[in-house]
Amino acid sequence: MQYYKDGFRGGNPDIKTAAPNRRDRSPNAPLPEKVDVLIVGTGPAGLCLAAQLAQFPEIDTMIVEASPCNIVKGKADGINTRTMEMFQAFGFADKIKRETYWVNQTNFWMPDPENPAAIKRVGRVQDVADDSSEMPHILINQARLHELFLEVMRNAPSRLEPDYSWGLKDLSVDPDTDDHPVTVTLEDTGVNWGETRTVRANYVVGCDGARSKVRSAIGGKLEGDAAHQAWGVMDILANTDFPDVRQKCLITSASEGNVLILPREGGYLFRMYVELDKLNEDERVAQRNLTQDHMIAAANRIMAPYTIDVKEVVWWSIYEIGHRISDKFDDVPDDKRATRTPRVFTAGDACHTHSPKAGQGMNVSMQDTFNLGWKLAHVLQGRADAAPLHSYSGERLLEAKRLVETDHEWARIMSAPATQDERDGKVEPRFIRAFKENLEFTGGLAVKYDRSALTAAPTYQALASGQEIGRRFHSAPVVRLADAKQMQLGHVAEADGRWRIYAFAGQNDGSDAGSAIHKLADWLETDPASPVVRHTRKVEDIDAIIDVRAVFQQTFDQLAYEDMPSLLRPKTGQLGLIDFEKVFCVDHKGLGDIFDMRGIDRDRGCMIVVRPDQYIANVLPLDAYGDLSAFFTGVLLPAT
Repeated sequence: MQYYKDGFRGGNPDIKTAAPNRRDRSPNAPLPEKVDVLIVGTGPAGLCLAAQLAQFPEIDTMIVEASPCNIVKGKADGINTRTMEMFQAFGFADKIKRETYWVNQTNFWMPDPENPAAIKRVGRVQDVADDSSEMPHILINQARLHELFLEVMRNAPSRLEPDYSWGLKDLSVDPDTDDHPVTVTLEDTGVNWGETRTVRANYVVGCDGARSKVRSAIGGKLEGDAAHQAWGVMDILANTDFPDVRQKCLITSASEGNVLILPREGGYLFRMYVELDKLNEDERVAQRNLTQDHMIAAANRIMAPYTIDVKEVVWWSIYEIGHRISDKFDDVPDDKRATRTPRVFTAGDACHTHSPKAGQGMNVSMQDTFNLGWKLAHVLQGRADAAPLHSYSGERLLEAKRLVETDHEWARIMSAPATQDERDGKVEPRFIRAFKENLEFTGGLAVKYDRSALTAAPTYQALASGQEIGRRFHSAPVVRLADAKQMQLGHVAEADGRWRIYAFAGQNDGSDAGSAIHKLADWLETDPASPVVRHTRKVEDIDAIIDVRAVFQQTFDQLAYEDMPSLLRPKTGQLGLIDFEKVFCVDHKGLGDIFDMRGIDRDRGCMIVVRPDQYIANVLPLDAYGDLSAFFTGVLLPAT
């Protein structure tokens, strides 16, 4: 973490200097008449987007919520490894790791062949595959996650806060103007219930759940099917003789249904998903009048001969599994995409719903808006035209379809009775096989964006076989040259809207003036065709939009920092202080060699271009200056 860039300032370094001319947030201050971005809903998707945009005080962002305050308990709890990588960029991954439950193993229980009325452990699977991510799979109260995003927002230069007790009543889009074309009617849901206010926005993002009013306003519909199966979920404090209660467990009984156990943070709390009644085709789950007592009784039947003595039910809910996806993620009709700019977007449950069994809902929702946030910032800052905004629907709709399809199959497997061969131990149970096959998916690591202006063709993919274009940048251990600190290379990326170029040096490339790294850095810093020169404004630091880092094959004691090119020792900030954190080496203490771990060509090295949302946009040779320039020209506008 770097601070003091613009001078010494005591106190909490997470609290950034407040920007001038911020919105008046005193108790009786009026709502703004115009904003750049209006976010509807303070769930994970909405707060993830707000936390990104809060870093840009020149962008007027407003986030509204019909409820009077943040939630306290319940709702989602699973955070996969990909989302944890994203949290690192927001700066609170270490805090979450300290507070939360880490899912290390998943255990599987089935009917005992010798006594089918009782369950028996039939397998264990390591929950996070080795070297799939440096981050753990964790479980946390959704309300606590909200608090962490809210803290990022409050500490940001814009000091962004939600406007609670305001819900969206209606919106309309004027396609004939670029001046705040979305008119939003907000309704007071608090003290002055029913009163309305009008706010005009350049962009609106609906993160307002499965009953999204934003989606309805732009004509979107959730389409899909329901499993007609009632499930219950409860967070409980209980005593039990079940031996694996502090490990994630998938339990299937002979005739009573299934249970999923998820230990929670704090050492005592755990969550249970309990299969309840089958529903008729035309029946809704609310008609059964199921309660927490039904869940507890069902759990005890399913888990026999073990018992659960519930001391406190912290939160519970009854739901029906549904797999649905919206036919559109923005407001532009398909036949007008060439002529119209998206102005209204939906994210999270507003455009896709599924079962909670695979733990993807909260994760995919946040990944939706992490994809959208930097694109909105680029457009509103004048760094890009509107083209990147079209890519949001294309990229995230494809992933939502994959999610719904995979989750549908997983829910079917979870609810299917075991075969006789599975009970007798002759074959591995299907739910264990499916779990192993889907580890990449459940970790959030299966996302791959198709070729586009933001994701280049794999022409030079062989130079970095373990860093696939379209997938997230896979971090690995390095040592920072200036202070010999062991760290993860991916952790240099922050949620700040910047692109990264990681330049990996060839076998014999050092810090001498004739090296490929030196030549690349000099070209990037001085040549008019360089994307750094072309897209960085005169008043900005040289790394304001494209952050260049270098990784060498030598150890830290074999290189001379003072011989590094000036681009890798830039003077930034108001005081022109040297940034010492741009150059890295291979780890020398046995944690792993990043070149070997990620398939980097040792002889030639390469450049890896990474988008602001941590996905790989391009892999190029170190001397492919023209290709690098052409790629960024296709994304960013010339600096003005």
